[in-house]
Amino acid sequence: MRIPLTKYGWPEVIAFPAGVLAVMVILLLGGTTFLPLWAVALIEALLAVAFIWFLTFFRDPYRHCPSDKNVLLAPADGQITNIETVQENSFIGSTALRLGIFLSIFDVHINRAPCNAKVERITYRKGRYKNAKSPRSGRINESNDIGLVRTDSPPDKLLVRQISGAIARRIVCEIAEGQEISSGEKFGMIKFGSRTELYVPLRISDPSGAGSTDLRLKCLVRAGDKVKAGLTPLIRYEQCEN
Repeated sequence: MRIPLTKYGWPEVIAFPAGVLAVMVILLLGGTTFLPLWAVALIEALLAVAFIWFLTFFRDPYRHCPSDKNVLLAPADGQITNIETVQENSFIGSTALRLGIFLSIFDVHINRAPCNAKVERITYRKGRYKNAKSPRSGRINESNDIGLVRTDSPPDKLLVRQISGAIARRIVCEIAEGQEISSGEKFGMIKFGSRTELYVPLRISDPSGAGSTDLRLKCLVRAGDKVKAGLTPLIRYEQCEN
């Protein structure tokens, strides 16, 4: 039987709930000796809410990810905060479209691959823990860059950036350089509020080497949209109209 909790959270899922339950039992058995009954009841209720929220934070719902090779799927659950053109020189080496996704503490925090790809480079960078809703957090916060090369056509380079937030303190990435991953495949998470960015080159790679292609990028989302990792298409490769 599948347990709907991610393996990335097992240390916390075991330790934190056990501690909360222990405190609840102690309060239930002897709390009224030093606190009024209403205070004990209130604390018990708050601890119960914290217990339930903590377990739901590490939830890992089953998802049947679409197999359309012409789309790039959302790498995280959350809200699209910005869509903008930037110069991405660390891996892509050209102008790229950056899509930022903010994950609140109520979103599923599992990261998924946007497409079938090979992991070419992983770069971890220490940093600060500022509000992840701001696009600026990608430059100053703790982050982990995952450089991908599509194994379908076009063979574009993509970059997925995991970014810690104000209360996030651990980025989990369980893939390695040289590994191939499938579209929608789980590869990690960021614990307790975070941000995930997807960088897509505006100039589409031409496998023929001729320097031109009849494909174009179509962005399928807008700022403010809610997306789900492995389910929501963000970008589609389309044939150019004649």
